[in-house]
Amino acid sequence: MRKTLIGVFITLLMGCGHQPILLEERGSFLIDRSYSYSTKQDLKSVKFLVLHYTALDDLDSLRVLTSGQVSAHYVISSRPKYEHNEPIVFQLSSEKEKTWHAGRSEWQGYQSLNNDSIGVEIVNCGFRTFIKRDVIETEWCEYHPSQIDALIRLAKNIIGRYNIEAVNVVGHSDIAPLRKKDPGPVFPWKVLYEHGIGAWPDPATVSKYLANRPPDAQVSVAVIQKVLANYGYSIPQTGYLDDDTRRTIKAFQMHFRPADFQGNPDAETEAIALALIEKYKLNLLSTNRYL
Repeated sequence: MRKTLIGVFITLLMGCGHQPILLEERGSFLIDRSYSYSTKQDLKSVKFLVLHYTALDDLDSLRVLTSGQVSAHYVISSRPKYEHNEPIVFQLSSEKEKTWHAGRSEWQGYQSLNNDSIGVEIVNCGFRTFIKRDVIETEWCEYHPSQIDALIRLAKNIIGRYNIEAVNVVGHSDIAPLRKKDPGPVFPWKVLYEHGIGAWPDPATVSKYLANRPPDAQVSVAVIQKVLANYGYSIPQTGYLDDDTRRTIKAFQMHFRPADFQGNPDAETEAIALALIEKYKLNLLSTNRYL
């Protein structure tokens, strides 16, 4: 990929005074390196792309992610600025460096994904809670279309250079379902898939595995545990609907069925997982029902 440096003077990138900088062209987007942080530790490899929300505003996101406690390779601001129709993305760390974005994590048998992943933080408030008619309700913060545009351009670039498999484009909640909720149920995974980013099930295959059952029909917890483990999740194999299992099912549902993510082991969840396994040619673990 051709890289050139173009001189661009910018004064209000984040809604406050900003020093003039040089932006690096990456084909369909621009990189701003005016905020940086080095962990001085090397990545082992790049097998995964992990997406997050910051749960902070723009300035606090950049401050926290360059303070040394947590970090990421890229940050997409709440309203990315554009130059010549190209969005500007902040790069905080070299792609050769490990950053502290994943924490305790596991995916497809890999642990501590900081060692093998690129982390992208998207500035987003996450969620808000409020009381309505004496009931605590949750409102998830929407992503701005310009953020998704910037993310699509960035993610396609990263995936193309490292040949990251579709099933290895994940959210923080996928790799740490007991601790994390980001990027949340309003994150547009299907839109990203339509642009060639990440995995998504084919509706016809989901219908095949649903086999005329009601979507909310309860199914074997043991089967759900096995198919989700086969797809990539770290999930107990106990046959019981314990708290860890329910949280992991909920993470899967937030990603692939955000209309209902109560964590119930139902027929539609099972069918979606089996459709993904078939589509991406994963080796289905042995279950009495399907093998």
